[in-house]
Amino acid sequence: MTTSDRSAELTPGVEELEAQERRLVFRRFTHDDAWALGSLLVEMARERQAPVAVDIHRAGQQLFHAALPGSSPDNDAWIARKRRVVERYGSASYLVGARHRAKGTTFEESSRLDPDTYAAHGGSFPVTVADVGVIGAVTVSGLPQLEDHRLVVEALERFLGERTE
Repeated sequence: MTTSDRSAELTPGVEELEAQERRLVFRRFTHDDAWALGSLLVEMARERQAPVAVDIHRAGQQLFHAALPGSSPDNDAWIARKRRVVERYGSASYLVGARHRAKGTTFEESSRLDPDTYAAHGGSFPVTVADVGVIGAVTVSGLPQLEDHRLVVEALERFLGERTE
């Protein structure tokens, strides 16, 4: 198996990414939930010594933000660009990029959106509330895009798993 075969095997497809979104849904999402989720992400990033920034927005309001050692102002710019993709498309920024790649193109080529404003790179995931829809986004920036995406998904799985027991 070649390195590119292993990478493809580890890279989630559109169907898997869509399944993540269907699975990772909140019953409600309060300011306290944003604080707890953001704090969990910070804890996970610190354990991994990940140089990331973490951001949670709901309905246009920033509810949580943290910048860990090694992150930079560039991470905040990436957060804003990835979050705008979630807000516009109602899907994870990595999923939006994957849908374009699956069609043999790129988000930058096909979307006709300003790449200084929108980035369909991994790391921003919709905050979806059951029977309501997408109300915000949780975003991480500082790692390669698939690692940013996976960190957010893992945190959401832990957070929502704790809430359903």
